[in-house]
Amino acid sequence: MTAPTTRRLTVAQALVEFLAHQYTERDGVRHRLISATWGIFGHGNVAGLGQALLESQGSMPYLQGRNEQAMVHAAVGYARQSDRLSAQAVTTSIGPGATNLVTGAALATVNRLPVLLLPGDTFATRPAEPVLQQLEVPYAGDVSVNDALRPVSRYFDRVARPEALIPAALQAMRVLADPVETGAVTLALPQDVQAEAFDWPEDFFADRVWHVTRPQPDAGQLAEAVHAIRSAERPLLVAGGGIHHSEAEDALRAFADATGIPVASTQAGKGSLRYDHPADVGGIGHTGTATADALAREADLIIGVGTRYTDFTTASATLFARPGVRFVNLNIASFDSHKLGALSLISDARAGLEALTRELGGHRVEAAYEEAYGAAKAEWERLVDTAYGTGAEDARPSQTQVLGLLDATVGDDDVVINAAGSLPGDLHKLWRARSRRQYHLEYGYSCMGYEIPAAIGVRMAAPDRPVWALVGDGTYLMMPTEIVTAVQEGVNINLVLLQNHGYASIGGLSEETGAERFGTAYRFRAKDGTYTGEPLPVDLAANAASLGMDVIRAGTVAEVRSALAAARASDRPTCVYVETETADTVPGAPPAQAWWDVPVAETATREAAQLAREEYDRQAAGRRRHL
Repeated sequence: MTAPTTRRLTVAQALVEFLAHQYTERDGVRHRLISATWGIFGHGNVAGLGQALLESQGSMPYLQGRNEQAMVHAAVGYARQSDRLSAQAVTTSIGPGATNLVTGAALATVNRLPVLLLPGDTFATRPAEPVLQQLEVPYAGDVSVNDALRPVSRYFDRVARPEALIPAALQAMRVLADPVETGAVTLALPQDVQAEAFDWPEDFFADRVWHVTRPQPDAGQLAEAVHAIRSAERPLLVAGGGIHHSEAEDALRAFADATGIPVASTQAGKGSLRYDHPADVGGIGHTGTATADALAREADLIIGVGTRYTDFTTASATLFARPGVRFVNLNIASFDSHKLGALSLISDARAGLEALTRELGGHRVEAAYEEAYGAAKAEWERLVDTAYGTGAEDARPSQTQVLGLLDATVGDDDVVINAAGSLPGDLHKLWRARSRRQYHLEYGYSCMGYEIPAAIGVRMAAPDRPVWALVGDGTYLMMPTEIVTAVQEGVNINLVLLQNHGYASIGGLSEETGAERFGTAYRFRAKDGTYTGEPLPVDLAANAASLGMDVIRAGTVAEVRSALAAARASDRPTCVYVETETADTVPGAPPAQAWWDVPVAETATREAAQLAREEYDRQAAGRRRHL
């Protein structure tokens, strides 16, 4: 009997070789599961994974980052653009390199997007303790800072022995490729184990394909859902991010064409229908359109497809207000499909929509309902035109006017990325999405600093698509570091940097909740502790230029228009810097069309907080449980 063939490699070398042979497959199309590895080296990974990646440059591309959190954001942007069928890995040193992963890991897991984290860890053999950057825990000798990644990871393992890598690596791939379980996956790698050699079975390095299936709906659940839709007079479909992940946009369009049921979208689901499709009524919830929110308040049936129903979508459980409103939730995850007391339809989004369209057999809503929401949609589009209105060519533009100018510049293939500040609300209400992946909002975790690194990841996944990272000054200051990475790697991204000298979004929220914009502006502090009206002399455009970007300063409507066109035509990373007009006299986005629950102080000495609490109590009285 012939002995199994083995290959002697270190743990790090074996892991990199294994990752280079992992694939996903859906609908007969194969994708590389781990396409590249991001890394910042230090003790804990430089002599292990660093050496292994050096030897494997032909099979495992290496990407150099500047900030560990940013590397995760870049990998997440890549995974989302790749419809979760391809992902990237991130390796860090021990200590602060590893803990810097936590925010990025939480973002990935909250948004159900795959990323493989490979942080270095302290010695498994403990030859000397404590080692540099080791957290000593008196009650547990096997705890390290990497354990902070457990609650934000969908799978976590610490590879304390070489032979333990085999089951750990296989479980990691299973979770990354599973559309229900996916998120951040962490394999903590003690630095001594990374460098330890072992005789690995050759089968460990064979090509392995992880099949991503399309589960079909159960016949009984499908029949219940069809009956509910047929019985509804004013149904509304809420499209979530699962539409995009499943590539179900064509199936949704066919469903809307066949039934006439209006389609509202969450932040993650926007673009599921083109903005000019007759059934598309725009964003829903706190940052939604008046059209979608009015339909939601009167709907007798909500059909949620691929949505998690966050509080922004439900307006903190106040939006779906009609007595007796029912829910049908089409979702691949049982956990999400049962929310709001819904009839559950557990299925892949594309497969489920196709089945619903087929079984409904031409059923259509009343013509009067279609006419009514069509008229409301047209009225909202006029409000968008007003907000986008550019005014005088020599005037300083508002934020919404910049969005209008960008809307006039981009093509159907451009990708617009944002995550935090006041921009998500404006974009959700106003942006006219023209293709399935044009609108890229990270609003599950709404992480400041996401946009620039995510733009790099998106551009890597879609090198032929122009990519725009939209950031305000607050977000920019969180994480401009990956501009250097974009320049070094030759990743051509565009940055639109809007300077309004403060945290505009939180400033507005602070004012609404009685906190009077405390601590939300960039201003000089006077000796008495108050802030003056003069903005700080911060030049973010000069900062972006110092990091290697081409920078175009645009002060007027005409200059912004020209700058955006030049940035789109450029073959280098380019920043368009705009100081926006914030006066009430210029066009802005329509106000929020629905509530969002941010608790206000129940007792206070200042009148602003007292009045805010009265309004809070009035709005909170509309909350309800859907059981």
